[in-house]
Amino acid sequence: MLRLKKHHILLVIVIALALTACPASAQTVTLFPDPTPNDTSKNDLKNVSAKTKPVPLIDLTDVLSGLFSKKKKTDSIAKDPYVMKPVFSGVAAIGYTLQTRLAATISGNILFRTDSSARLSSITSNATYTQNKQFFWPIQSNIWTKKNKYAFIGDFRFYKYPQSTFGLGSNTIVENEDPMDYKFFRFYEYMLRKIKGDFYAGLGYIIDYRWDISHTGPKNGTISDYTTYGERNNTVSSGITLNGVFDNRDNPINPLHGVYTSLQYRTNFQALGSTSNWQSLILEMRKYFSLSERTQDVLALWSFNWLTLAGKPPFLDLPSNGWDSYSSTGRGYIQGRFRGAQMLYLESELRYRISRNGLLGGVLFLNAESFSKERGTKLEKVQPGFGAGLRIKIKKTSRTNLGIDYGFGTEGSKGLFITVGEYF
Repeated sequence: MLRLKKHHILLVIVIALALTACPASAQTVTLFPDPTPNDTSKNDLKNVSAKTKPVPLIDLTDVLSGLFSKKKKTDSIAKDPYVMKPVFSGVAAIGYTLQTRLAATISGNILFRTDSSARLSSITSNATYTQNKQFFWPIQSNIWTKKNKYAFIGDFRFYKYPQSTFGLGSNTIVENEDPMDYKFFRFYEYMLRKIKGDFYAGLGYIIDYRWDISHTGPKNGTISDYTTYGERNNTVSSGITLNGVFDNRDNPINPLHGVYTSLQYRTNFQALGSTSNWQSLILEMRKYFSLSERTQDVLALWSFNWLTLAGKPPFLDLPSNGWDSYSSTGRGYIQGRFRGAQMLYLESELRYRISRNGLLGGVLFLNAESFSKERGTKLEKVQPGFGAGLRIKIKKTSRTNLGIDYGFGTEGSKGLFITVGEYF
């Protein structure tokens, strides 16, 4: 059993109530709202100052078109509100992160509807090669069918991935770094059926396969937790999931309002090829508060809790920061900095507009995470992360941003984090 201290229990209860008990905004909001004043009567509009008059939204495509073409580009937001034709967003960039050093990446997403009665579907991907000779290519998909009867959720990835581990629990120190190398393939696919309203439930099949695993051991000469836990040249986790999802967000890439809650029970069987039999539970909750419909400022809250229920997962399949589906947890730290049998994670982010035309925005974020070393042991030290970032609008029709964040953690941890879309 997971043993929580009183302050951990209180923290989880408060966040859960904030995320699930607060109703979504009751006002009607269009999919791509026009940032005009709420009172649109002609007499009142005459009195609106120049500073509050509507400003046409622009994105990076408009900026580039203005530089190379004299033709005025029509605004597609009002003309294509249902996005029946796929909306593509993409960017090629060179960046720097803690786990990769210099990295060249091509990132993008597609936002579309399979039917006018279906909610927005999305496919997100990026291919990256790094200075550390890492290559990774993840693809995430959320596909909704006619009248939202079914949802198909996928997570596929291939990694050639030298990466360090630092031991188990959240009391680990950077001096215990153990450099590792391995290859990794993931296939997750879930099929959910609409039960009632915005609630869905269903089944899935998932497999995590790692091979050619090697490590050099900590430079300080200590025995690594990986060695103590049990070294293997390759591992397989193959099993079935039971899933439940509640989702009434207005946009899966960059929500202005709504709630997303997901519960996943995973059971892995040796009969399906797993290295060992083990079970886990992931409970995720997100809540988006629209602070201003005109400027699209948002307060976003996120709780991600990943628990090992039974059995002994392979070391690299244990809960760890940055190993959620979108590699988003733990900004301020290198991916895999903390690992353990149980993980509790909380994050809040303020998203605000900088330029009136929507091209530039900013974020402020704060997160906290805690891990237990082994199943049945108490959670260890809470590790905070915080930072700020810039948002550049790549595609206004899908509200897709290029995110450039700088985050800080403990023990001098800091780094640049780049994404297409939002982190949650």
